[in-house]
Amino acid sequence: MEYLKAFVVGGLLCVIGQILVDKTKLTPARILVGFVVVGVVLGALGLYQPLADFAGAGATVPLSGFGNLLAKGTKEAVDSQGLLGALTGPLTAGAAGITAAMFFGLLVALIFKPKDKA
Repeated sequence: MEYLKAFVVGGLLCVIGQILVDKTKLTPARILVGFVVVGVVLGALGLYQPLADFAGAGATVPLSGFGNLLAKGTKEAVDSQGLLGALTGPLTAGAAGITAAMFFGLLVALIFKPKDKA
């Protein structure tokens, strides 16, 4: 049942993104940034965590989940370090995911030879 919940919630987030691509003049980059900002706002208000608890990876893997992770890291760091935590919290919380993305991007770039689109 957990897989089904994750699939449905993650799928709905993707459907929202696809509708925004198809029906608005927003660029994909702005839509992606919008998803992160919505995740930050909902995470800061405490509304995203219940969704993440319900849907698991269906809510934590998309970009809105990354925004929630940044908000959560900021809140925890501010509670423990004060105002300085507002600067260090999001970086600390997202460090593992960002590092993995950079590492695997570099690995793929070293293994494969890029080609021009022709």
